[in-house]
Amino acid sequence: MGPSEGSIEEPLAVLAELKRHGLIRHLGLSNISPEQLAEAQSITEIVCVQNLYNVAHRSDDGFIDDLARQGIAYVPFFPLGGFSPLQSSTLDAVAASLAATPMQVALAWLLQRSSNILLIPGTASLEHLRENLKAARLQLPSEAIADLDSIGRSPGQGER
Repeated sequence: MGPSEGSIEEPLAVLAELKRHGLIRHLGLSNISPEQLAEAQSITEIVCVQNLYNVAHRSDDGFIDDLARQGIAYVPFFPLGGFSPLQSSTLDAVAASLAATPMQVALAWLLQRSSNILLIPGTASLEHLRENLKAARLQLPSEAIADLDSIGRSPGQGER
């Protein structure tokens, strides 16, 4: 699930050329490392990065902060855990204390984590979409954020 090693110059050069011809307006990259972003920025402007990130999988913490300083959007994939939804007694406890669902709390944590985070959580129903939208209005108190931060203290390791 992490970035692959190596240069991204060859495929990106093709996309950059299409951008120069006006066929592509903006370029974003998925599943990349900070080193690959630097390489990409030497070729063309990058407006967003999409990598695995959620309250339990936090290996991009520093990368998100660097991207925010550069004004580059960050789109976490699997914000709710992916094929195995996030499960944590801490997440459940925070959700219960806020009269919210654990998934609403996980999304709210992401939205409050950094202003450059953009969410695209998947959904299969209108009800689930409405539930996800409520996360945008959920304000997590600092104590709840500290509790949630403890879930991902070890990069890639979530509480089970």
